Amino acid sequence: MLLTPRKGAIGAIVALLILAACQANNAGTSPSAAIQSTAASPVATVPTDQLKFPGKLVACIDIPYPPQESFDDQGNPQGSDVDIARETASRLGLILDVENSVFSTIIPALTGGKCDIIISAQNINADRLKVVDMIPYFKAGQAFVAAKGNPKNIKAKDDLCGKVVAVQEATTELDYLQGTTKAGKPAITIKTFVKDNDALLALQSGTADVYFADSPVAGFYAKSHPDQFELTGLTLDVAIEGISVDKGHTGLRDAVKTALLSMINDGTYMKILQKWGDQDSAITADQVNSGKL
Repeated sequence: MLLTPRKGAIGAIVALLILAACQANNAGTSPSAAIQSTAASPVATVPTDQLKFPGKLVACIDIPYPPQESFDDQGNPQGSDVDIARETASRLGLILDVENSVFSTIIPALTGGKCDIIISAQNINADRLKVVDMIPYFKAGQAFVAAKGNPKNIKAKDDLCGKVVAVQEATTELDYLQGTTKAGKPAITIKTFVKDNDALLALQSGTADVYFADSPVAGFYAKSHPDQFELTGLTLDVAIEGISVDKGHTGLRDAVKTALLSMINDGTYMKILQKWGDQDSAITADQVNSGKL
């Protein structure tokens, strides 16, 4: 049985995810909440043959994963990743189109031509860099969410032993759990889900002891539903996230990087992150160029 009926973020996200599966994805936004671009003209040009559709920038995003990506009350994509993607498109003289994607197949979706870029809370790692180019744009740690009161008393890594942990498949969180073993301790039971919000619902329904996600997302749920969830205090090191581009599309990659740097330099990037409470995840222009924290 789920906890108290919800009219807030979680219930809306689940309902709108179902709705979105039945309608075309788009990049609509609430005009009153939009960040006004300061770019007077395109800062770079993308070769037409490196775009799925002329005049559009199609972004693969796995929704929901708030505050970076979710749906608004009308079923339109929103969040800091969506706004960064929209601003990137604007600075390239393009219109954003969002392709709601499954995270475990999001890279094949890109390399298979279903989208032009991925902007979806992807940590940059060696395995991904073998397949795609990644432009640093965000930083995030990883955190665990427990039911209110932390009834399983999860405070340290060893406390995960013998517990049931809910996590989205194909994530670095899953990689971490699969590599976490302790001699003489009971194994972690890992429950994986195609969509991240289903992992959260496992915690909410009591079929998991803890939910594991990036820190901005974990913090969002704990703050939005303080009567149901809380952070355990167990966190992992910060990692850089990247915007993925097909390795063959170097012109697109360089143009996206130029657009990102321009919005960092004129302050639009920080305004977007502040709008969604993600300002602590900002990186600098030097980090975009170096890929280092």
